[in-house]
Amino acid sequence: MAETAAEQTVERSFMAENDVAMAQMMQAMAVRPSGDIDRDFVAMMTAHHQGAIDMATALLRHGGNERLRRLAQEIVITQQAEISAMRLAIGAPLAPVPASGPASTASSAR
Repeated sequence: MAETAAEQTVERSFMAENDVAMAQMMQAMAVRPSGDIDRDFVAMMTAHHQGAIDMATALLRHGGNERLRRLAQEIVITQQAEISAMRLAIGAPLAPVPASGPASTASSAR
């Protein structure tokens, strides 16, 4: 089945967002060792989790499969919680949660 022009546009937008998310994640994961393994781990894992959040958010903006959209919402919520737990574990301040969380992203999607 051939894709329509609109479907191709949506796919290109999704892939572009995904490419940006992956590039940002990979760059942010390249942490220069600080001498504190715990802090280095949290820095790398925070970047990794943020990449998952960004990719899930792209799916929420562009995807149509309701099961995957629900899973993407769960990914956003759980990854944000894990970032917070790691930051608390090393005594770092919690990062603010973006105003456009999974609920508002999902409702504004498509």
